[in-house]
Amino acid sequence: MNRQDEIKKKLKELILERIDYSREMPDAEIKDIIDHLMIEESKRYGIGLEERKRLRQELFYSIRKLDILQELIDDTSVTEIMINGPDHIFIEREGRVFAYNMRFESTEKLEDVIQQIVAGCNRTVNESSPIVDARLENGARVNVVLSPVALNGPIVTIRRFPDRPVMMGDLIRFGSLTPEVSMVLEKLVQAKYNIFISGGTGSGKTTFLNALSYYIPQDERIITIEDNAELQIRNISNIVKMETRNANVEGCKEITIRDLIKTSLRMRPTRIIVGEVRGGEAIDMMQCLNTGHDGSMSTGHGNNSRDMLSRLETMILMGMDLPIPAIRQQIASGIDLIIHLGRLRDKSRKVMEIAEVTGVEDGEIKLSSLYSFEEEGEDSNGKVIGMLRKRGELIHVEKLKAAGITL
Repeated sequence: MNRQDEIKKKLKELILERIDYSREMPDAEIKDIIDHLMIEESKRYGIGLEERKRLRQELFYSIRKLDILQELIDDTSVTEIMINGPDHIFIEREGRVFAYNMRFESTEKLEDVIQQIVAGCNRTVNESSPIVDARLENGARVNVVLSPVALNGPIVTIRRFPDRPVMMGDLIRFGSLTPEVSMVLEKLVQAKYNIFISGGTGSGKTTFLNALSYYIPQDERIITIEDNAELQIRNISNIVKMETRNANVEGCKEITIRDLIKTSLRMRPTRIIVGEVRGGEAIDMMQCLNTGHDGSMSTGHGNNSRDMLSRLETMILMGMDLPIPAIRQQIASGIDLIIHLGRLRDKSRKVMEIAEVTGVEDGEIKLSSLYSFEEEGEDSNGKVIGMLRKRGELIHVEKLKAAGITL
């Protein structure tokens, strides 16, 4: 432990001795205690003005906030925080990962911060239940893995979402898609085409789903179903937001996405939006799409549009033992469009393909590519140059006609 860590530890012990635990002390009072102590001890430890300011903040964060994480959480330029035990912290800024020069004072302190996070959203994590998903007050998604599953200490991964939802205009400005394609998607959403968004980790699936949802007419009733509430749909007043729940030692029963999808069908939804399908709930999602809830949307992990269909088949089999031809017919009848997103080598996120599911032919689900990204090279800064180009026309236009919309 270096000198600064030793000073911080001793000061923290003195502050904790002065806190009145018989009542709820406001933050301002805690800061006053820290300030008085810093004045008293600055000469003994030779603490300069700049170091005093830094220590004041670090001590307050350690006692009342999330310790060294708080500064990163408050920094809007940090999009991901990866904690591999108390000594190794990495952060992502502008798509690039860097090592962070701070560390937790101990494994116990990191575990205290984890318990503070999960308790804030009524979740539980311990050795008997070592994996949990949670969220912070600002909506950031948190994944925690503890011992004995994690071998190198408590593992925490925090994904921060923008404070202001990313709109389709922002995605156009970022170069993720073209204005022409956004206009087409707007009409397809309004005409209630069922849309599935696929992509790898960090490709922007949730962000794109959120942006796409702003095209939904405001007079509709929307139900969102997520593992952790991440969607920021603000233009719909008649909206129901539901979140899964883990089982805990107090006897609370687990509530899964499958459970929420089933109950949502009795809540008179116009559309159902499932944040992500990962397993057997895919069969329930397909039932939604095939039972009159047109305009519903979801996301899933996939390498490309074709691969996403194969993964959906596998996930449906996890939920129900059905013949493959029946599964493929369900998928082809339920999903109208697949939008595949990708993250290129320059860390930019793009719409790589928009494909229409045209039906089943010779036992295989048929896809028709409407738009696909064509790379044209790189500029002097290594940024990928390319364009989302039109490849074909929409075949099934029945929903457009029923809505009185033309492309």
